Amino acid sequence: MSEVVTGDAVVVEVRVAQMPSRALAIVIDLVVQFVVMFVAYALLGAFAPITDLAMFSAVMLVMIIAVMVGYPVAFESLSRGRSLGKLALGLRVVSDDGSPERFRQALFRGLAGIVELWLLSGAPALIASLVSQRGKRLGDVFAGTIVISERAPRQAYQSVVMPPQLAGWAAALELSQLPDQTAEAARQYLTRWHELSPAVRHEMGMRIAAQVATFVSPAPPAGAPPHAYLSAVLAERRRRQEARFAQGPGAVTPPQAPDMRQAPPWQPPQQGPAPAPPVPEPPQATPGGFAPPQ
Repeated sequence: MSEVVTGDAVVVEVRVAQMPSRALAIVIDLVVQFVVMFVAYALLGAFAPITDLAMFSAVMLVMIIAVMVGYPVAFESLSRGRSLGKLALGLRVVSDDGSPERFRQALFRGLAGIVELWLLSGAPALIASLVSQRGKRLGDVFAGTIVISERAPRQAYQSVVMPPQLAGWAAALELSQLPDQTAEAARQYLTRWHELSPAVRHEMGMRIAAQVATFVSPAPPAGAPPHAYLSAVLAERRRRQEARFAQGPGAVTPPQAPDMRQAPPWQPPQQGPAPAPPVPEPPQATPGGFAPPQ
């Protein structure tokens, strides 16, 4: 894990790509480039008898440069930092501040790759990656980029569960006005909850919970932390969607509990012989729970 400072001065932790996965992605890209050059050479060879040597050599030189530089630059620019090798291994090139890779940065990486990967057989890239704490090769140093892994561990998806303390309150929620974009932002936050530092985790949770609260009613119980509030909203939303799909098109899923105008205060999980499913505790740095906007 490595910390990235965004343009809004927010520190976010990202998963830096490991050396074996980066090396394998480079090998896949080199194999693709060799295949493209072999096919292009075979096609150009068919026209060699009807052209002069100078023209043939110039076309071959342009083709080689286009494959060696154009391939990584075009793929990373159009796919937001992913080449075929990186796409296969779940890797992505981003700027040092976490923003998407720009064309200028992709061009710097492509030009440096000629020296690192082709002329010197990858030796400078290997040495620079071993020395750098973020695994940067020389092209990343010059371009101001970093290669991250987008595949999160499986346990991170266990965050979106219904907190038992909010199950009764969530059954009476009005969720019809909740936009899909806002729900997706909340789901991504809960998915990456374990990867964020406590301060960023709480600040981002309060901000997203405030956005969700403008579309969801009634208000959450007093003292409910933002991650528990978002988990309850998304879990109830998913339950209603699954019930609606099971009943068929046009069906309306009624709430499972009566409307509670005064929700009970948030109660932390109690210790017992059969504990409830784990719900992460709120960060200690900022006491209190989530308070919806008035």
